[in-house]
Amino acid sequence: MTNSEFEELKSEIRAFAQARDWEQFHTPKNLSMAITGEAGELAAEFQWLTAQQSALESLSSEQLEAISLEIADIQIYLLRLADVLTIDIADVVRRKIQINENRF
Repeated sequence: MTNSEFEELKSEIRAFAQARDWEQFHTPKNLSMAITGEAGELAAEFQWLTAQQSALESLSSEQLEAISLEIADIQIYLLRLADVLTIDIADVVRRKIQINENRF
């Protein structure tokens, strides 16, 4: 995803929140808690599957759709949190990769 794609998505999500007067609820604390909740919902999609059952080729189209939507929920909240905190996701991911390369 390019920086402009991140910015475009952040703008769309910001507009969605503004149209519903949700900005008052989109504090960093609340957004981080929402990410945690959505990550739990993603984990629930895999909870009782074996490693083999969770592989792409074993998932049904319905399972893959449910997983995709949970990933989207997480990404939406991550983008919103980055927007609220004015964090450039592409830049910080690149910096973190460099830190990891130096560490490992």
